[in-house]
Amino acid sequence: MTRRLRVLPLAFGLLAAAIGWSAAAPSLAQRGPSPPPPSAQPAPSAGQAAPRPVQPAPSSAAPLTAAPAAPTLPGDGDYSIGPKDLLEIRVFEIPELNLERRVNNNGSIDLPLLGEISVSALTAPQVKDRLEQLLKAKYVNRASVSVIIKEFGNKPVTVIGAVQRPGTLNISGRWTLLQAISAVGGLTESAGRRIYVLRRAENGLSDTLEIDAEELFHNASPTWNIPILPADVVNVQAKQNIRVFCLGEVKSPGALEFNSDDRVSLLSVIAKAGGLTDRASKSIRIKRRGADGKDAEIVADFKRIVSGKDADPLLKPNDVVVVKESFF
Repeated sequence: MTRRLRVLPLAFGLLAAAIGWSAAAPSLAQRGPSPPPPSAQPAPSAGQAAPRPVQPAPSSAAPLTAAPAAPTLPGDGDYSIGPKDLLEIRVFEIPELNLERRVNNNGSIDLPLLGEISVSALTAPQVKDRLEQLLKAKYVNRASVSVIIKEFGNKPVTVIGAVQRPGTLNISGRWTLLQAISAVGGLTESAGRRIYVLRRAENGLSDTLEIDAEELFHNASPTWNIPILPADVVNVQAKQNIRVFCLGEVKSPGALEFNSDDRVSLLSVIAKAGGLTDRASKSIRIKRRGADGKDAEIVADFKRIVSGKDADPLLKPNDVVVVKESFF
């Protein structure tokens, strides 16, 4: 009897385990197979192109030039400090050294406890290291120093051209093109569509960025609102009148005035001259004086240009368009 009582609990335990497994099996079947881990996703086959990230749709506006690439901002670790730069110095252990100092003409700053220290041609991290070494040598065992360039007075930004108050700006922090133009009062009525930013690097190389003013101001495109760096020269081009001459078999021959922002092409000149007469030849000549003082002649086929087979040639100031009479 005792043996039977010992066997019965064991049999009931096995029976309960079997029932529990059969009840859990349907729920596992309903879940389906577990998804493979990210690393186990199948790679594209040889004939299948790899998926690409979705790129934003390009703007429908047609700018003057391609949008400039975002320039690399010179951090305080890249900029060489010079006279008239304004430095903000913070020392955690010595509150007397929490101050601002402008670099004098000989490239040094005067600090309490430390006296005159030369910082010319140094970067902000280099000035920080020098101050920490001086403080640890004389006053503290550990110095926590921070140096920030608040104003780039040694390399001011120059804004010229069709602006209200052209001149130089001692920028502080990170400026954009809109901020620089706003600081000089904004554009004048004579401002054209092109803004040029002349940029010179530390190695002496220079580059010129062309900005579309209409995209910058009217369309408020952030792509064209580029960062302004120390020593940049912003030149806002003013509108200019361009004169082109159209002679011969056109309805209104003579001198034609265009704006420098206009696209002055052969078709636009002929259209402004009233179009061709019935006796006009389809072979049109464009006379142009080169930089060497010699005259050059370009022959264009009006019929092929209108049909789209040839490109519509762009004209330059003082070009002369001659439309001869056709004898056929």
